[in-house]
Amino acid sequence: MEKTTLENTILKLTQDKKYKALREVLSVMNAFDVATIFDRVIPADKRPVLFRLLPKELAAEVFVELGDDIKQELIKSFSDSELSDVIDELYVDDAADLVDEMPANVVRRILRHASPDMRKMINEILRYPDDSAGSIMNTEYISLRATMSVSHAIAHIRATGFDKETVNTLYVIDNQRHLIGVVTIRALLFAEGDQLIENIMNTCSIISVNTLDDKENAALIFEKYDLTELPVTDIENRLVGIVTVDDAIDVLQQEATEDIEKMAAITPSDKPYFKISAVQTFSKRIPWLLLLMISATFTGIIISQFESSLSALPILTAFIPMLMDTGGNSGSQSSVTVTRAIALGDVEFKDIFRVIFKESCVAMMCGLALGATAFAKVFIVDKLIMGKEITFLIALVISLTLFVTVIISKIVGCALPLLAKKAGFDPAVMASPFITTIVDALSLLIYFWFTNSILGL
Repeated sequence: MEKTTLENTILKLTQDKKYKALREVLSVMNAFDVATIFDRVIPADKRPVLFRLLPKELAAEVFVELGDDIKQELIKSFSDSELSDVIDELYVDDAADLVDEMPANVVRRILRHASPDMRKMINEILRYPDDSAGSIMNTEYISLRATMSVSHAIAHIRATGFDKETVNTLYVIDNQRHLIGVVTIRALLFAEGDQLIENIMNTCSIISVNTLDDKENAALIFEKYDLTELPVTDIENRLVGIVTVDDAIDVLQQEATEDIEKMAAITPSDKPYFKISAVQTFSKRIPWLLLLMISATFTGIIISQFESSLSALPILTAFIPMLMDTGGNSGSQSSVTVTRAIALGDVEFKDIFRVIFKESCVAMMCGLALGATAFAKVFIVDKLIMGKEITFLIALVISLTLFVTVIISKIVGCALPLLAKKAGFDPAVMASPFITTIVDALSLLIYFWFTNSILGL
């Protein structure tokens, strides 16, 4: 059934109040698709009714996928027992996210109806910084002892693993809860029942993160080692939780969105596009636009200082946009490339000279190609074909300016993100808008220097 047809069917069943048929349709759908239906199709006043039609486990999964505004609506409509049921079905990391995102009055009600164990685990996660691995970990996991037999371990998994988010990887701890090994469910299934865990566990390549490690770095480990879960330890190497791949993907998506918004000079937001009002969007964009507008006045100051040169040879003015745009684009290419490499962990500050050397080589080739093309365009097209008053020296000034501008732009573009990272700022802030503003001023200075040196103006 096509998506639009399915949405129309669900809407029609809702309008006709055919709840039995609705339950049958919704019960076989994926949680994310049901959440999308709730957001896009179901009227607000009908959402609580339809939510109550969902099976218990599916309802909890759907609740996690819903937007914050819809979650608030549903919580207000829940009875105390319904709210308690939903919270009990949530994994701890999802419950912690819910508490972290909701208004204070909603949080008080959530915590009031959470079980004592759930409240304890939620509070444990919430005490970690928002950007740390501890803030996205799940404290519900299965741990084993090295002295357990395989049959004992499997029985332990059956007894305690039903409500755990994953049982694919099991973590072996000692009496002080230090992480000493890892064993997969596959290894358990193919081992003899009387074998000890210590004989089949992996102790050589245990990959873990600390609770205070950056959550983006933790997420990148999943990609690097093809993991589905990652153990989280405290400063004494005691196992306190795990991060699962779905949470890692969420982190990477959030970080990528944040970087893109910063590169476009927009204050990041964690809400979907249509969930942000025009006023809120304005407030996130206008400070950066004002800052960039004011910083661009330096370009005007430079031009005003060389008004006499432009007056003596007005044709020079026509090439300013091309020089500035090419310089800005060249710097942006390097900046975005290096910023992304920093985010992926491919480049660090210690690599700055290697990066500058590589970008300089690229800049030399780009500068030669662009300079030669500009010379041909100016001298052949503008002079010979269009008949403009352009001399060989003017064409030379433009091509040399372009060559030097591209080299400097790419060096500035690659160095600033690394310097920003070293200074503790987000490298994405140094992307296109700032690079363009800086390079515009530099390109003009280079242009007028060549103009004075070669043309004597």
